[in-house]
Amino acid sequence: MTALLGAAGGPALAQSPDTTAQLPDIVVTADRVAESIDRTGSAITVVHGADIAASSPVSLVDALRTVPGLDVSETGGPAGTASVRLRGANPNQTLVMIDGVRVNDPAAASGDYDFSMVPVGTIERIEVLRGPQSALYGSDAVGGVINIITRKGKGPARVDLQTEAGSYGTVSTSGSLTGAQGPWSYAASGTGQRSDGFSRYGYRIPAIEARYPHLESDGFDRWAGSARLGYDAGDGRRFEIGAIGSRTRADYDAATGTFPDTPSEATRKFGQVWARAAVDIGAVTHSLNVFANRSERAFDETTYKTSTRPQNTTRTLTDYVGDRYGGEYQADIGMGILGSLIVGARGEQETADVSSERLMPTPLPRTPAVAGDQTTRSLFSLWRLPIGERLTVTLGGRVDDVADVDRFETWRTTVAYAIPETGTKLRASAGTGGKAPTLYQLYAPTYGNTSLKSEESIGWDAGIDQRLFGDRVTLSLTGFGNQLTNLIDYDSVAMRYFNVARAETSGLEVGADAVVWPNWVKLKLAYTYLHAIDTDTGLTLQRRPEHAGRVSFAFTPTADWLVEPRLYLVSERFNSAGEKNRLDPYARLDLYSSYRLDEHRRVFLRLENITDVQYQEVLNYGTAGFSAYAGFNLTW
Repeated sequence: MTALLGAAGGPALAQSPDTTAQLPDIVVTADRVAESIDRTGSAITVVHGADIAASSPVSLVDALRTVPGLDVSETGGPAGTASVRLRGANPNQTLVMIDGVRVNDPAAASGDYDFSMVPVGTIERIEVLRGPQSALYGSDAVGGVINIITRKGKGPARVDLQTEAGSYGTVSTSGSLTGAQGPWSYAASGTGQRSDGFSRYGYRIPAIEARYPHLESDGFDRWAGSARLGYDAGDGRRFEIGAIGSRTRADYDAATGTFPDTPSEATRKFGQVWARAAVDIGAVTHSLNVFANRSERAFDETTYKTSTRPQNTTRTLTDYVGDRYGGEYQADIGMGILGSLIVGARGEQETADVSSERLMPTPLPRTPAVAGDQTTRSLFSLWRLPIGERLTVTLGGRVDDVADVDRFETWRTTVAYAIPETGTKLRASAGTGGKAPTLYQLYAPTYGNTSLKSEESIGWDAGIDQRLFGDRVTLSLTGFGNQLTNLIDYDSVAMRYFNVARAETSGLEVGADAVVWPNWVKLKLAYTYLHAIDTDTGLTLQRRPEHAGRVSFAFTPTADWLVEPRLYLVSERFNSAGEKNRLDPYARLDLYSSYRLDEHRRVFLRLENITDVQYQEVLNYGTAGFSAYAGFNLTW
């Protein structure tokens, strides 16, 4: 997947709303090759560096809230566990990649990725590919794929430095160096963040604060960095290596029992290295990628019984360590009028090591909970056929063989038809998804079940992308549906995992960008209607809002001054399965403003939850009230 590196460019400043003739995005995730977004039949959204920079520097998921079809929930604000759902699928049914390498945690019970571990300051862009994509990327890509692309060097040497501080004792600083010299390109970035935070349990929830008036604040600190080095002499040979690492320490609460506000602490570490080489031989591009990553999570959890005295205190240390390493070969074959063909093979080894140790009241030795590994071997292909200047068709398939566990086959097809005279693109896709059982679900003592099979899905979407009024208005409308079967669920009676659940999701995604008043006002809109049910019960799936949207107006009183109010709207949803524990709808108003002093200096202000609305994303977990942050950016 050398192509997965090709789209990362330098960071962009916020664009003025008078921009009317923008070049189409080049995306690399939709078909495993770099291509214009206008040629793909998949539903894909690009979150640019400017959008990420203008969101919260300590929470990646704030930038993702702008993507139609994507829902986010954080347990108690930044650095709490952050879950992302695509088109109503479970968080563990979204494949997450960093620079084209999967990063879903092998040691997690459900195999999902915790977005609180992502270092925001290292990100160049994010591509969100919606719908079943296992035919391209294998296990976990049931709801879609989120590909996080770190900064890549190009052009003259450039240094960026940004610092921000504000409410809840929050301070964040990030810096980067990018550039290219001859055939070499380079990029390095680093981020440091801290916050005093607020109580994850109960903050700004009146009933809880009345019962526990002295909730302690739960802060966090994070350090992260990334680096990339590339070589391209222009003779058809290319090579690139990269690394990324992060460490986050965060306080959290037990959130249950007589004393739910506890001094518990979580430490999360993530590290990844990769290397890619590509060579062009005639009409074929051969690429080889090797990679390794590790996810470490340590939970130092304190709970109390009848009092907070030491003899009534239980303190347990639980460690989760997940490793992944492997390699992938891909050949991109040009076939003239027959289009192009991608063929490839992949091998991956995953291991999980989970153990716990009781420290109080009576120390007990460390006890292994899960120790397992599995090897996955995959073969895949994708035929991409442009028919004339208007029609592009793709057809792909994949086989994933999880040794001694399961083998599943998946397919995907897309169609895109462009009508340049009217600025129209019609598109449609259909495909299947699969998710192999996790090592925890297979091998956990008591709960594990080695007879588990892979989860399955089949889904479709159809939509239109329309440009109007000389490209001043861009509209996107997509309808979708998914059927999920053989889902793995925990049976509380048998105390084991089984393939017992089924679900259906369907809905509508709407996106719009419009220059309302040239040089002055631009509108951005994202809206999702979602119908997500458990087909065994007919009840709504937990934490899936039926309606969710974001609307913003970007005002530019002058060419250097941007003022952008943003309104987030989320309808009611249920925190628990079986339509239990209803969460109220909410509307949150934010404002972002930046002023460019000159070509090297920019200052900015960010106000969040201006109306101080009280809302919950997860039952009994707090969210920030009115908050103010200010900072500056230097570039030279």
